[in-house]
Amino acid sequence: MKLTIVYDNEVYEKGIGLKSDWGFSCLIETKEENILFDCGAKGNILLNNMQKLKLDPKDINKIVISHEHWDHKGGLKLLLPVIKNVQLCTLGKEDDTEKITIKNIKESQIISKGVYSTGNLSGSPVDEQSLVLEGKTGWCVLAGCSHSGVGNILHISKKFGKVVGLIGGLHGFNDFNILNDLNVICPCHCTKYKKQIKKMYPAKYVEGGVGRVFDI
Repeated sequence: MKLTIVYDNEVYEKGIGLKSDWGFSCLIETKEENILFDCGAKGNILLNNMQKLKLDPKDINKIVISHEHWDHKGGLKLLLPVIKNVQLCTLGKEDDTEKITIKNIKESQIISKGVYSTGNLSGSPVDEQSLVLEGKTGWCVLAGCSHSGVGNILHISKKFGKVVGLIGGLHGFNDFNILNDLNVICPCHCTKYKKQIKKMYPAKYVEGGVGRVFDI
């Protein structure tokens, strides 16, 4: 499957009009479906970045919201008018609308073929879900902010198989030894200790940012 970061605090692909902003969103393209993980803070920036990256919002089949903070859900409002009918996988309590069918996530479960939710994990100050993706060489974790703890997320994710990658916001995480067994580490968005992680794992560290693409 293919992952494209479409919203982040930094821009990776320079010179094509992409915009950075506080927030996170990543598009997952599988053979079966397109899944948008989080929507960033501002819909106009999300839609601009998708347009510049030649990604059509109408091709989105499902949207997964990691947690209920504005910088992960705010872009949804302006996204709704331009998408077709989608399933929204969320921890929040919402009702179905004309374009959205709600799937309330509690336990770990399948989202799509090769794409699983960790389920609702308790965190501070908010509960959160992450995604676990089946790649060619192992499983990759996609996290919004990791409020529930990187160690907790990785522990839950290991029930699917060997975890080889971690992409997304890691917040104030600093128990770096937990990352020893990973092959790819891509800290994004709210990660406080990017420089320290890069220094400790130079061969595994991958720069994030809007426009960064992963084939897993």
